[in-house]
Amino acid sequence: MANKTQLAVLGGGPGGYAAAFLAADLGMQVTLIDMEKNPGGVCLYRGCIPSKALLHVAKLINETKHSANWGIEFDSPRINLDKLRSWKESVVGKLTGGLGVLSKQRKITYLQGRATILNPTTLEIEKMEGGKEELTFEHLIVCTGSRPAQIPSLMLDSPRVIDSTGALALKDIPKNMLVVGGGYIGLELGSVYASLGTEVSVVEMTPGLLPGADRDMVNILARSLQPVMKSIMLSTKVVKMEDVGNGVKVTFEGEGVQEKEQVFEKVLVSIGRTPNSKGFGLENTKVEVERGFIKVNAQMQTAEPTIYAIGDVVGNPMLAHKASAEGRVAAEVIAGHNVEFHPAAIPAVIFTDPEVAWCGLTETEAREKGIEIKVARFPWAASGRATTLDRSDGSTKLIMDPKTERILGVGIVGPGAGEMIAEGVLAVEMAAVAKDVALSIHPHPTLSETVMESAEVFFGQSTHLYRPKRG
Repeated sequence: MANKTQLAVLGGGPGGYAAAFLAADLGMQVTLIDMEKNPGGVCLYRGCIPSKALLHVAKLINETKHSANWGIEFDSPRINLDKLRSWKESVVGKLTGGLGVLSKQRKITYLQGRATILNPTTLEIEKMEGGKEELTFEHLIVCTGSRPAQIPSLMLDSPRVIDSTGALALKDIPKNMLVVGGGYIGLELGSVYASLGTEVSVVEMTPGLLPGADRDMVNILARSLQPVMKSIMLSTKVVKMEDVGNGVKVTFEGEGVQEKEQVFEKVLVSIGRTPNSKGFGLENTKVEVERGFIKVNAQMQTAEPTIYAIGDVVGNPMLAHKASAEGRVAAEVIAGHNVEFHPAAIPAVIFTDPEVAWCGLTETEAREKGIEIKVARFPWAASGRATTLDRSDGSTKLIMDPKTERILGVGIVGPGAGEMIAEGVLAVEMAAVAKDVALSIHPHPTLSETVMESAEVFFGQSTHLYRPKRG
């Protein structure tokens, strides 16, 4: 006889466990199904968390080099790769183990296995310890995530060609590496390997790094990456890869090519991610899939009334915090609450050095959509705190409606930008106007002051930057 549950959650990533935990808090009987021993998903096991642990190490190494400017010099670091890898894995173990404890505290039934949807109310679960069982549900939330995208014409069956998962495994530190793709994954992981001593080259087929992000912020990051990377080839694509024994011979084509053929010890392919919407029975339901993404409404419900979907599998941006927010909406809707997923701002953070973060409307979007905006920028060269950090290359900007002075978007580039962008999210969500931010007293000396002073720039009254308002 099949087991029963009120809510089944398929996928234990940040969206899945957030949905499951809230549903349990709201009094529902919840079953969470995932292939891993504990919840966490790609983010905790093979994505956000291990990459940030390694980026912290990279930041430390880079600061030991930078400190020579202040009269503090260190010898070159001695890297114990086994210990570094073990520390990274301990971080993952601590967080995923903690989620396992939280699942038990909430009395959630956690099933480790592979699930297939048999019909709109039934799952078949192939357990990791062996055997199968059927589970009937009143509602199902699909949060199966995404996987690294591949280029079919360049697929090469070689251990020298890796994706983000392989890069985070940190099996060795290659002498040189090519990063295919100038997006956030490639730049973050490329920065890690560069700090560990690898000669890193980046190839991007578009004219600039981080396609889609505002150029003024990307340009600051690009200038910082130039001395760190061996080369950055823009408007260039890889047309052929061949394993030649001692490396991978890569053939390039495009404007940024200096050497048409180069050999690399490792090639990291990071050209984006693909939604996981196949292979688990969606075809046995009315759920609609378009270009690989599951179609949902504002309440995260699919065309099949009993089935909801959230996270990477429903569309961009493919971000853990977006998935978590969607998961909480789905859980509340199933609980009978009248809610929708309709955020005014979803923050994005690139954890390079410097960090790049933004939320709400960008200048690029405004230009594409013909939206009239006013931009107020505060350069970190005028920030006392940035000067004490010897990091005056940053910038903070507010994007506003010129008539209402409402803040529509915020962009920050510099160390700690990811920690600061939440204030921008709150400002956009609360429909704050420039005067609200300008009158909110920020602590001195901090980098957060740059948000306040950006608002002051709008009025031509910034204390630390003389830029009178025109007109």
